[in-house]
Amino acid sequence: MSRVQNLTIGPDEGDQRLDRWIKRRFPHLQQGGIEKMCRKGEIRVEGGRVKSNTRVEVGQSVRIPPLPDANEVDNRPRDMKKADIELIQGCVIYKDDHVIAINKPAGLPTQGGSKQLRHVDGFAEALKFGYDEKPRLVHRLDKDTSGVLVLARTRMAAKSLTEAFRHRNTEKIYWALVAGVPIPKLGSIKYGLVKQGGHGAKGDNERMTCVHPKDVDKTFGAKRAHTDYTVLTSLADRTAWLAMTPVTGRTHQLRAHAAEIGHPIIGDGKYGTANVQDNPGDGWGAGMGEEVGRKLHLHARSLRIEHPETGKELWLKASLPPHMEKTWNLFGWAESHAPDNPFEGLL
Repeated sequence: MSRVQNLTIGPDEGDQRLDRWIKRRFPHLQQGGIEKMCRKGEIRVEGGRVKSNTRVEVGQSVRIPPLPDANEVDNRPRDMKKADIELIQGCVIYKDDHVIAINKPAGLPTQGGSKQLRHVDGFAEALKFGYDEKPRLVHRLDKDTSGVLVLARTRMAAKSLTEAFRHRNTEKIYWALVAGVPIPKLGSIKYGLVKQGGHGAKGDNERMTCVHPKDVDKTFGAKRAHTDYTVLTSLADRTAWLAMTPVTGRTHQLRAHAAEIGHPIIGDGKYGTANVQDNPGDGWGAGMGEEVGRKLHLHARSLRIEHPETGKELWLKASLPPHMEKTWNLFGWAESHAPDNPFEGLL
């Protein structure tokens, strides 16, 4: 166990997330442990409390609490099973010297917590492909959302890609299966979002509550949110295949917005409540019966972003996960039925 350390951000270490800086200095630490030390105030920058995503600058002083030695840490995410290595490497849909993109499986978290040992960030050890360091996450997808997830292979690529996501210099298109058919079939949802606390010390089961646009500014903690959607096709009035694009990037934005307009995403146990159409009220959210699986039907279909090195447009596209592909086959739909950008010239 080490002693308390006060370290200085070096000349080539500025303008990066605190957790990334810590992992470079102490590679045996895991994300969940870093976040826990931040929450408890054990890690401080210039004497103040910080979050794991706080950005540090050259010359700043960082307090590091006593840390276990590398051989004392449970490194199971790094000591990967062969099946996990094959799983994550099989998810790669694009790779060059600067960027890796995967089609994240539904049910696999992007990052881990204190009790979560299987996650993309841990599996990234198997995505080094000859590099000394594992690729870095630059954005996230919810655990139960599948689709395009980008990782940076170098620090400079991470900085550029993070800036692109922060300033919304991206084009994201999601596919969703929802209960009923929204009217109008092309529209925008602009309800604000505010976090509604969950239960327990860690706030388990937190969810977002929608706030009318005119009430956002006077609602404490509320943030403006904007989602565009279009109906690609439907099955009578029972269900619809939506393309959705988040103009803003709030937590659970697409799921909360879809539920707010009365058309929750199929399989959404958090936002598909019992008072919306075609929901049996059995605790797992908006459903369609046994012929359609209970997994969340939300998929990050495509992402357009500027390449961090060449500056050229990088267009990434991910195929449907197995449970959604099964549903699409049941309804006679195909991925090829949807245009690459269904919003082009419409909004």
